[in-house]
Amino acid sequence: MQLTRVRVYPVKSLGGLDVRSARVEPWGLAADRRWAVVDQHGAKVTARERNVMLSLQAEPLADGGVLLGSATSDPLRVDVPGGGDPIEVQVTRQGTALPAGDEADEWLSSRIGQQVRLVWQPDPTVRTVKPDHGGQEGDRMSLADAGPLLLTTEASLAALNAWTDEGTPELDMLRFRPNVVVDGEEPFAEDDWGFVTLGEVRFRVAAGCDRCMMTGIDPYTLQRGLEPIRTLSKHRRRDGKTWFGVLLVPQGPGEITVGDAASIG
Repeated sequence: MQLTRVRVYPVKSLGGLDVRSARVEPWGLAADRRWAVVDQHGAKVTARERNVMLSLQAEPLADGGVLLGSATSDPLRVDVPGGGDPIEVQVTRQGTALPAGDEADEWLSSRIGQQVRLVWQPDPTVRTVKPDHGGQEGDRMSLADAGPLLLTTEASLAALNAWTDEGTPELDMLRFRPNVVVDGEEPFAEDDWGFVTLGEVRFRVAAGCDRCMMTGIDPYTLQRGLEPIRTLSKHRRRDGKTWFGVLLVPQGPGEITVGDAASIG
C-alpha cells in the first residue's frame, strides 16, 4: 500500500492543491488551513453556503503568506499579518485570529458575493482536537473542522462509485477534501486501523469522518446534487450520520511524499 496523493488547503473552504510532498507538523500539514474566511461578525463563511469559494485558489508561499487566485482575475499576494489587534472569530476552540487587511477582504468579498474578512491563525497550538473526534491530551489542530489530517483511500472510493445508481457520474475524490490518499486494500479497512505510517511519519487514527452536504457540491461545476450522501446513507450510515475517511493525528514531525509506503500498526 502506498501514498498516492497529498493535498493542502491553505485557506479553509477555498480550493486546494496537490503537492508532491509536505512537512507534517503536530497540528497537520504545513500550510494547511491556517487561513479562514469569516463574515463581519466573525462567523465562519464556507463553501457549504457559498459554493463559489471552491473555485477560488490559494497557493501557499514559503514565508507563510498565500497567493489568492481565480480563473477570471489577477492573483493577490497576502502576507502573514505582521501586527495589529486580533479579532474575535466564531471558530470553536479558537477565539481570535489576526485580520489579513482591507485589500484581501475586498478581493474575497467581490468574488464571494458578501462582505467577508480573511483571517490567519497565528498559533495552532491553542486549538485542541475535540474528544468526540478522537482527541487526546496534547492533540492540536489548525482551522480544519475535525482533525489535523483527513485520510481517504482509493479502494473505498471505488466501492462507493460501484454502489451508486447506474448512470450516475463517477464521484471524484476532491468532493471529500482529503489531505492524504492511499491506494488501499479492502474498501473501508481504514475504519479499523489504529495507527498508520506514511513514509517516515506515524499517525494515530483518531476517528471516522462524518460527512456533510458539502460533499454534494461538484468541485468542477459547483452544482449541488444528492450524491454522495444518498448512497452513503444506504451503505455507510451509523449513529445518524454518514461516514467516509478517517481523521489522523501526527505522532511526530517529518516529511511525507507521494509514493511513500503506507503501513498499518
